[in-house]
Amino acid sequence: MLQSAGHEVVVSPHDRVLTPDELISGGQEADAVLTQLMDKITRDVLAAWKPSVRIVANYAVGYDNIDVPAAKELGIIITNTPDVLTETVAEHAFALLLAIAHRVVEADKFMRAGKYIGWEPELLLGTDLSHKTLGIVGLGRIGSRVAHHGAKGFGMRVLYYDVKRNESFEKEMQAEFRETAEAVFQEADFISIHVPLLPTTRHLVNADLLRKMKPTAYLINTSRGPIVDEHALAEALRDKVIKGAALDVFENEPAIEPMLKDLDNLIVTPHIASATEETRQKMGEVAAQNIIAVLENKAPANPVQ
Repeated sequence: MLQSAGHEVVVSPHDRVLTPDELISGGQEADAVLTQLMDKITRDVLAAWKPSVRIVANYAVGYDNIDVPAAKELGIIITNTPDVLTETVAEHAFALLLAIAHRVVEADKFMRAGKYIGWEPELLLGTDLSHKTLGIVGLGRIGSRVAHHGAKGFGMRVLYYDVKRNESFEKEMQAEFRETAEAVFQEADFISIHVPLLPTTRHLVNADLLRKMKPTAYLINTSRGPIVDEHALAEALRDKVIKGAALDVFENEPAIEPMLKDLDNLIVTPHIASATEETRQKMGEVAAQNIIAVLENKAPANPVQ
């Protein structure tokens, strides 16, 4: 798309996270830069890219990897790729929810290890989702869609917390608003996290909040890793404070808290919630469209500032 619009495209030769110096040298003479979530676009990087770079198109819906206030000061447009990955991430969140509740990964390992010797009435007992209480923390596009799957597909009672109340959503899903995240954590059987990473949400899910959960409850995080205190979660899972968890994102990606690796009541996936062929293609198209618009002196469809 970019080449068809008449632009020269230079792709980084490195198949890894770039260093600050590599980011600076790679974008210094560019008119636009397409970044990925692991690229840390700091004030220093942005300042080094001026006055050449006009737009940074982030290949993600989140943009916590970019110093947006600095970009605004420097007059660099930042865009993201919302909407196109909503369905896919919601599906993955629900896949994790089902898998941890029904012990799918444990059962797979059990079979492959040759431990299955015949049907037993209490073998690998899981937990039903239907008609249980689903807690949503962060009622954006994705959180709303996860709630839809729970309410419409499994007859789940939906509770939610968000900084803004959504009464039309409540009516459509028969959902109940709670004033605090703590209230959701206390009541829900399954909790799915969908808040953005902000100073106020970093370690939102800490030891104190985990202790407010039911011992039969499960936690799902497909949002951002640092929202959950991984060490506190590992201890809660080890000590059976909660029944289980499933994570697609981590505090210090690609690293994972060592204590988490040996826990059977945890499922982990490598930040692939939006990883379908259709969605990743759409994300690339949206990022390219944003770049083309700016370089043609038009307003991009997805500015974040």
